[in-house]
Amino acid sequence: MIQPLAYVHPTAKIADNVVIDPFVTIHADVEIGEGTHVMSGVTIFKGSRIGKHCRIFPGASIGAIPQDLKFEGEETLTYIGDNTTIREYVTINKGTKALGYTKVGSNVLLMAYVHLAHDCVVEDHCILANSVQVAGHVFIGEHAILGGSALVHQFVKIGKHSMIGGGSLVRKDVPPYTKAAREPLSYEGVNSVGLRRRGFSIEKITEIQDIYRTLFVKGLNNSKAVKLIETEFLPTGERDEILAFLKDSDRGIMKGYNAK
Repeated sequence: MIQPLAYVHPTAKIADNVVIDPFVTIHADVEIGEGTHVMSGVTIFKGSRIGKHCRIFPGASIGAIPQDLKFEGEETLTYIGDNTTIREYVTINKGTKALGYTKVGSNVLLMAYVHLAHDCVVEDHCILANSVQVAGHVFIGEHAILGGSALVHQFVKIGKHSMIGGGSLVRKDVPPYTKAAREPLSYEGVNSVGLRRRGFSIEKITEIQDIYRTLFVKGLNNSKAVKLIETEFLPTGERDEILAFLKDSDRGIMKGYNAK
């Protein structure tokens, strides 16, 4: 159902059972999946691909051009997965030629006033609380949770199942399964509550905790800690994912527990 006071470009592809409220603007080359509800005052720009059964609340802006002086008008995209909720006044910028798109996964919750800059990837089941601000080229792994007003520096990677405290300044990479807080951003332990809720066994959580004690508590530099983890821990999916994240970190890892 498209309200007569909404503007929908004739070339936009709107699936069945989509609800578009008054005063919505939908530009050309936009696709919206079935069952999605686009509420009053939303603007969806060219190149946006919205999934099924999403809820987009008043004032949100999806797919606007990047706030990046290197952007030269290239044709890029914005992807929003299925069952994702985008609350009031969220802004999501499309990609640049660097990646070609900005992508938000399925079952994601972006609370009010979140900003996602160009070329970001937010994987499935993430929660970004009110006023989280994410600079360009940031990767956020699945099931990550960012507390309100967290600020994320460009090119940062945030691992899956991690949790970042509200108001944090995220200048360094945050490995998977961890909690991060304080200033400067530091290791606060393993996100054991979140892992239990998602079905991780006590044995698996203990394994992850032991790995991070080696990395963050023993006072080793990262390269020595990585070698020790490789030799002292049997290969598992979690161990290998942690090691791959550490080796792939370009900006460096957040500080360890009680690090000065």
